[in-house]
Amino acid sequence: MADQSKQDTGSSNMEKDPNEWTTGDEPMTGAQKSYLHTLCEEAGVDFDEGLSKAEASKMIDELQNKTGRGKDNG
Repeated sequence: MADQSKQDTGSSNMEKDPNEWTTGDEPMTGAQKSYLHTLCEEAGVDFDEGLSKAEASKMIDELQNKTGRGKDNG
């Protein structure tokens, strides 16, 4: 029988506000750094290596909106 506590309730950790992350002040991850660098190049904005995980996440969201990258267009 499936574990009811693991079923999708409409919210996930990926949707949690980066300002509320307990690890948000840590340096961005390698994956964030790589993806953010790509987005910055595409958007023509400067890349800041000193961003925290939370700051990088917010900037990724902003640049995805600006470039249309990473969003479902369906």
